[in-house]
Amino acid sequence: MLIFNGKKEAEKILSDLKKRIAKEKLSPQLAAILVGQDKASELYVKLKIKAAEKIGVKLVLYKFEKGVAEEKIIRKIKDLNDDFSIHGIIVQLPLPGKFRADRIIGAVSLQKDVDGFQKNSRFSPVLPAAIFTALKKGIKTLKNKKTVALVNSDVFGRTLRSFLKKNKITASYILKSEIFRHKLGERTKSADILISVCGIPSLIKSEMIKKGAVLIDAGISYTGQMRKVSGDVDRENVMGKASFLTPVPGGIGPLTVALLLKNVFYAVKKY
Repeated sequence: MLIFNGKKEAEKILSDLKKRIAKEKLSPQLAAILVGQDKASELYVKLKIKAAEKIGVKLVLYKFEKGVAEEKIIRKIKDLNDDFSIHGIIVQLPLPGKFRADRIIGAVSLQKDVDGFQKNSRFSPVLPAAIFTALKKGIKTLKNKKTVALVNSDVFGRTLRSFLKKNKITASYILKSEIFRHKLGERTKSADILISVCGIPSLIKSEMIKKGAVLIDAGISYTGQMRKVSGDVDRENVMGKASFLTPVPGGIGPLTVALLLKNVFYAVKKY
């Protein structure tokens, strides 16, 4: 089974961005909205802060409690839209259940939607782009490959499906909240490509995949007393059956962060 090295791919992008930012004497700033205390979301934000500092991008974090009014978040986003020192705005997903993700993300200016989640965003969606980059490394031809995705939000599911469709890949998706209502193995075992972004440790087992399946693990969660970072795929269990895996940590996560910062760089240049 081939293991994807996301850190290596990310470092290439970050190294180039650092040189270009310094050479052009730019001062990019990224605003991040974090709602609630989801551990995986907090980890992703920390990774983004670390990578941003490394290349000369300032990340300003705005944290809101789970009980905050939706309008308060939207007001903050609108203020950031009008702040010319802020070049990009991201809303860390998933949001707590009571919030309307479409509405909150829709408040972000198209010129600052560096996550690329909006339909008419000026930027390529970073997580789908990272997944597609990994897929090109893991499979010779993507044509006519059945693809199933397990996702943590409808917003992301639609964005992923749309992005893959533009790249000639037809994908269906199942929401995290619904996966245990389905006979999941029946859906996943027929997939040539299985993508999981759920944050359910070791969800994907050998009996749920077909021989030679390409596995894209973009889920993250904490397990055990040591709070070990785990992915959605049981790596040891699928070792003899899958042909390709993006590991957690070190796979899709670092690449997604690098592509996000690349979009921030483009935002500074263009807008």
